[in-house]
Amino acid sequence: MSPSSIAEIKNIDHLGIVAGLIDEIGIVEIINSKLGIDPREKVAAGILVKAILINGLGFVSRPLYLFSQFFQDKGIEILLEEGVKSEYINDDKIGRVMDKLYKYGLNNLFIEIVLSVIKKFNIDTKYSHLDATSFHLHGEYKSDENKNKEEEIRERPIIITKGYSRDHRPDLKQCVLDLITSSDGDIPLLMRAGDGNEADKAVFGQILVEFKKQINFDSIMVCDSALYSQENIKLIEHLKWISRVPMTIKKAQELVQSLEIEEINKEEKEKRATQNLDGYTWKEQIVNYGGIKQVWLIVESQKRKDSDLDKLDKKLKQEKDKVEKLLKQLKKENFETPEQARYKLKGINKKLKLVEVKEVKLIESKAKDNKIIYKMEGMSYEKPEEIEIRSKEAGRFILATNLVDDNKLEPSEILKNYKNQQSCERGFRFLKDPLFFADSLFLENPERIETMLFLMSLCLLVYNLGQRELRNSLKRIKIGIKNQLGKLTISPTLRWVFQCFQGIHLLTLNGVNQIINLTSERNFILNCLPSSCQKYYLLS
Repeated sequence: MSPSSIAEIKNIDHLGIVAGLIDEIGIVEIINSKLGIDPREKVAAGILVKAILINGLGFVSRPLYLFSQFFQDKGIEILLEEGVKSEYINDDKIGRVMDKLYKYGLNNLFIEIVLSVIKKFNIDTKYSHLDATSFHLHGEYKSDENKNKEEEIRERPIIITKGYSRDHRPDLKQCVLDLITSSDGDIPLLMRAGDGNEADKAVFGQILVEFKKQINFDSIMVCDSALYSQENIKLIEHLKWISRVPMTIKKAQELVQSLEIEEINKEEKEKRATQNLDGYTWKEQIVNYGGIKQVWLIVESQKRKDSDLDKLDKKLKQEKDKVEKLLKQLKKENFETPEQARYKLKGINKKLKLVEVKEVKLIESKAKDNKIIYKMEGMSYEKPEEIEIRSKEAGRFILATNLVDDNKLEPSEILKNYKNQQSCERGFRFLKDPLFFADSLFLENPERIETMLFLMSLCLLVYNLGQRELRNSLKRIKIGIKNQLGKLTISPTLRWVFQCFQGIHLLTLNGVNQIINLTSERNFILNCLPSSCQKYYLLS
């Protein structure tokens, strides 16, 4: 290199993949078309959102308020747009764009992006999954909590308040995120921010009704037991759904405790093993609940049954140990009347589930002051009927669907798609990962918090779409890439791919750009991703 040469090195790493996925989805264009472009602005709203998503998927624990620092060592003009400088992306600019996004309507904007993704990438929407999680927040957030709680689809901002904390932080205020995802690639189809004290059972039915109004495709909605109530299933009777039945319903308790599920033959066992349903047996019942005809699938999982029976044995032993101590205390206690002693015995039995204490002997004697006193001796016995009921219901649960008669689903399909309910849970784990930039939110008002949840959901959309496209490409060509253990896989996580791309740099020498450290393996991965990803690594 001659003394007059001018060289500059910037990091690209995996961020070119993120930028390419954002381009492929068309997020920048959609946001600019909805929010408009002001020629006086140095950075358009769509480009700023792209910068936020790149920051969010940078996995370097840099929160939003360290935005400028994040881009200082990155090839910002390659990743975003020519002429964009890191100092243009400051707190004031981010705040203004977040306010514009909120004013336009976060749910509507998210759905417009999602509809584009579904059409362009042929996302299978036959099954969709609904679930909710909470995010704890630091700050006062003096929301008016006396506003109408029944107003499910609101014009007002969310209420930041204490509620049931899935983060195990009941001491902090929180907000709720409702998410609907596809079975195909866990693609987020709808996001909705909710009040911190919102109950799933109170809003899930309404969310599904609104989802159906906004997105016009025929999807079978899968949900946990929070959906299943008489009010909700009446509300969604025109939709197709699968839900778990809560064991608080008397009919459900009776079925799991009494129903006989037949053994299956070897051929059927092998068939279920190929469907990833090894160890499951079931029986169908037609039930009318809440005025809705439905199929109840009573399912028994051998793995879960073994676990439940083990817990039952431990609980029985704990109760027996507890009773032994109580009997020793009872033997020492003085009672003024036999009734008082028997009342004490009755109180002990009320607290026991699997064991009961029976009176063996009531001894009358005199105290030192010649007053007559009574002492009681008892003995513990197992409750065989209760233990038998608990053993019978071990490993069992019930799934319900309104798809009956001509639309009837195979039991294996009902169970497989309920098991895919982890689709939402995987999304929540991703958003709550400590490496994610908004693990615990520090924003100044509820509107900004809602907008941040929208941006976090967009990050999840970009990530899951990229992972889906990569896996589909690898399956199509039947070639794997090495995982963390050095073994070939056709189902890598995108996070692992991101790690594989660490150390890729953009070298600018005398105004000419070139990429450093782009190995043949990295080149292969890029060719398995959407074409927009390749241009950031200067591949034609």
